[in-house]
Amino acid sequence: MFTRMLKLRLLNAIAPAYFFVATAVTFILQFCLFIPTIFPNPDVSLRGSTAFHTVFFLFMMFNALGNYIMTIKYPAESANETAVPMCSPHCSDKVDAHYLLNGRHFCKLCKKVILKRDHHCFFTGNCIGNKNMRYFIMFCIYTSCTCLYSLVLGVAFLTEEYSMSFENPLTFLTLLTLSTGYFFMGTISGLQLFLVLMLYVWLGIGLVCAGFCCQQVLLVARGQTWCQMQRGEFVQSHSPWRANLRDVFGTRWILGLILPVQTVETCAEDTDAHKQD
Repeated sequence: MFTRMLKLRLLNAIAPAYFFVATAVTFILQFCLFIPTIFPNPDVSLRGSTAFHTVFFLFMMFNALGNYIMTIKYPAESANETAVPMCSPHCSDKVDAHYLLNGRHFCKLCKKVILKRDHHCFFTGNCIGNKNMRYFIMFCIYTSCTCLYSLVLGVAFLTEEYSMSFENPLTFLTLLTLSTGYFFMGTISGLQLFLVLMLYVWLGIGLVCAGFCCQQVLLVARGQTWCQMQRGEFVQSHSPWRANLRDVFGTRWILGLILPVQTVETCAEDTDAHKQD
């Protein structure tokens, strides 16, 4: 257990650094390679397209980073409990968190009592719970959109700059292997191999975030958390799915879709602590 906990703490430190490095690399590639190459010296007819792609990318990046910050700024811990509690006899998550009673967990990584804990996010370095679930879901949505959009522009750049063809849908199955072989043979440059690797990074992160986001929205609509699902508990929510979504996304949910702003009141932050899990 000590070795696994050490690995989790190490992952908790590395994952945020990986996120910021990937974000910086994506930003640099977009504005130093992709947009200048795809839209070189734009005339009047192309200025609109260049401006659209630039504004659209900055909008998605702004929302991804903004919701990332909001997820950290509004943590899900309880302000009324500071002591380390004892583990419940019904605890089934003995590695990274202790399950308490009344819908609370004590996270060993955060070292805080978490209200209605869903899971621990290593990329943000804190737990996802009742107060930051909305920001986490929007973070996943915009991260997925940013990665998939970067994938499209990356493919366009490789097609324009290196005359690579992606008409065959099976190209991605062999692209990495062939590119690696060509690199060691001296046929392609290191930059081209790096761009091919980034295509797989964007594709993987984009699909994973999209799938994870769909799962979280489904759990929120059912009034259930990932911890409860892991313990095999089926929660019969007494509220309709619209009310469950409103509890997470707030009444100003439309504003929250386009801007990383607070849409849920947090004054009664410990209300969920009195609800049975």
